[in-house]
Amino acid sequence: MTKTMSIRMDRENYEFLNAISREERSDLSKAVRDLVTRGRVLLAVEKYRKGEASLGKAAEVAGLPVGQMMTLLGEFGVRLRIDQDDYRQSLENLARVW
Repeated sequence: MTKTMSIRMDRENYEFLNAISREERSDLSKAVRDLVTRGRVLLAVEKYRKGEASLGKAAEVAGLPVGQMMTLLGEFGVRLRIDQDDYRQSLENLARVW
């Protein structure tokens, strides 16, 4: 389900978004959605890197499957820390699939 919202921002950010939407030949709404998606990924990477989120939680924040999050963390140069919760969650996911 799609939700609609309105936001207020300063002129500089508005102009930045307009420039991005022109460069990518898309509309302003798509530019905002794309930046929110990218922001979620960066937030998840940062939380994981700082130890504030498990691998599963980081994947949830980013809106990605755990395997894809693992790949992404590697691309950002972040070492994986697999803890017991991550291991248990992986086993539960595997049991559901099989």
